[in-house]
This record gives sequence, C-alpha cells and structure tokens, in this order.
Amino acid sequence: MSFLETWTVALAGIAAVMTALWLLSLVLRNASIVDIAWGPGFAAVALFAAMVGEGDPARRIVVAALASIWGLRLGGYIFLRNRGHGEDPRYQAMRRNAGPRFWWFSLVQVFLLQGVLVWLISLPLVWAATYDASGATWTDVAGVAVWSVGFVFESVGDWQLARFKADPANRGNVMDSGLWRYTRHPNYFGDALVWWGLFLVAAGAGMGWLTVASPIIMTLLLVRVSGVALLERSQVRTKPGYREYIARTSAFVPWFPRNIAPE
Repeated sequence: MSFLETWTVALAGIAAVMTALWLLSLVLRNASIVDIAWGPGFAAVALFAAMVGEGDPARRIVVAALASIWGLRLGGYIFLRNRGHGEDPRYQAMRRNAGPRFWWFSLVQVFLLQGVLVWLISLPLVWAATYDASGATWTDVAGVAVWSVGFVFESVGDWQLARFKADPANRGNVMDSGLWRYTRHPNYFGDALVWWGLFLVAAGAGMGWLTVASPIIMTLLLVRVSGVALLERSQVRTKPGYREYIARTSAFVPWFPRNIAPE
C-alpha cells in the first residue's frame, strides 16, 4: 500500500476501535480504559503499516519493533496502575460536569479525540513503512539511540515512581530520588524522546523530515496539555513539599538540582 492508502485505512481502523472501546466504557462506567489503549494503539498502527507498506524492509521492522515495545509496555503499565482503582478522577470530573450528556460527550471529547491524536502522531510510523530508501542512514542510527535513551527514562522513571507509591510511608511525600532528582517528570521526558527518535528513523525514508509535526505534537501534549501542566496543578495542592521541589528541580529536561538558599 502507498502512504495515503495506509494512513487512510489506519484512520478507519482507529475510529472503529475507539468506538468499540467507548461502548465498552458505557457498560463498565469507566472511561479510563481509553488511557490503556493509547500506547497499544500506536503499536497496532506500526505493525499494520509494516505488513502492508512498501518501504525499506529493515526500516519497517525496526519502526514496528520500537513502537510496539514502547506502546505495549506503556499500556501494560497503565493497566496495572489503574487496576482496582475505578475511573480516573479526570473522567469522574468530566462525568459530573457533563451530566446526562456524558455518554455522547465522552465519545467525541475522549475516545474519538484520542483516536485522532493517535492517527496524527503515528505519521512517522506510517511514513517509515511506506517510503522506500537505499538502506540505513545516519538518521536511523541516531533515531534508535534517541529512542533507547527515552525508553530507559520513561520505563525506569515509571518503575521508580511505582515503588515509591507502593510504600505507605511515602503517602503525601514528594518523589525526588533516582531520575526524579534531576527532572520532575522523567517519564514524560522519556516519552518525548521516544517520539523524536521515531521521527529521526522516519527522516531517513524519502522526505521523512516532513513528519516532524508528530514529535512536536507529542511534546506539546506532554508539557502543556495532559502531562506536566495538568499534573503539577494537582501536586501543588496535595503535597506541601512540591513547591520546594519545583524550585530546585528541572521541570522536564534533566539537570542537576539547584541549591536553594534558606530564607
């Protein structure tokens, strides 16, 4: 399949899956299932594109493998984190605010919106699988390296935070050790790097640099929309030591903690 054919079929498939998940969420009364599907959705697009695309075979395999490893790990982590906790407070608030309109509001504002984002951000996955090129380039090597650093930051950051939260003695405290000593959001930073890495791999296929909108959108979502900005508003309200943590620790890109002079 060509790029446009593959990307169009991917859109139809994403819409169908998101609609099915929405129907399931109505039965379960839990819209949080959409978060579990976020990562695996990209893995599905990458695998589909690798199977039907006409691009360089090695690049198709590499991109499908990288996207699948990242997406399935993330989906599994969110599933285990959410298990037994009911619907996420964000969706509970939406449910209260929307009232009886929530059944269709959640379809448009939660499930189909996330589906459109998956489709747009998956642009380099489809591009890399459908545009041919003469073997590996330096951007492929750089992309795998950047992806690897990002995957370590995201997975290790999630693991460290999960261990911290599992200890009842840490309830209400701020996680500021391990990778969290150098950035307040190592998992989000790693997530962004993963997508810049995938973009670099796609950049080696034809005019793959045109897919740069994908990592830009993902980074903006992580920093300005659903990631850092949203989480920190609640952290400041619920954790007394979080303002001090903000003062000494980089928000996103890892760096050494600042020394805060006592007042």
